[in-house]
Amino acid sequence: MLGANDGIVSVAGVLMGVVGAGVGSSEVLIAGIAATVAGAFSMGGGEYVSVSAQKDTEISHGRRGKDVTANPLQAALSSFLAFVAGALLPMLSVILFPTELQVAAILIGVTVSLAITGVSAALVGNSNPIRGAFRIVAVSVITMAVSYLVGLAFGVAVL
Repeated sequence: MLGANDGIVSVAGVLMGVVGAGVGSSEVLIAGIAATVAGAFSMGGGEYVSVSAQKDTEISHGRRGKDVTANPLQAALSSFLAFVAGALLPMLSVILFPTELQVAAILIGVTVSLAITGVSAALVGNSNPIRGAFRIVAVSVITMAVSYLVGLAFGVAVL
């Protein structure tokens, strides 16, 4: 779930920044693809390194064979795919909607999807689903707003 949330928020933040800069749709799409690829490899690579260290620790404590529970490749692939799955929603907002509707489409799509994942995570963790949804949505909206403002501040569009 965290990998998917990272994909949603990271890619939406990049997209909002690029949209805020006032560039064309193709540049927004290229930035989104680059953010998706970089983020997915970062998540997968980070998870591989982390779980490899866990595996090394298990082995150093005498675990062997089936007693070793850490699986670095499985963890890396899972994180990679979760990030890509999360990134698909903001990317679809850019692909499916015209430039003038992209900000609204990204905001609405991301807010709804993160509310769903926030509620789901809270329910799995036996905590308050409203609080869980609010936290992730609030942080994400702030992330997208700041990214958009950075794009506006450093925009390259000529009026």
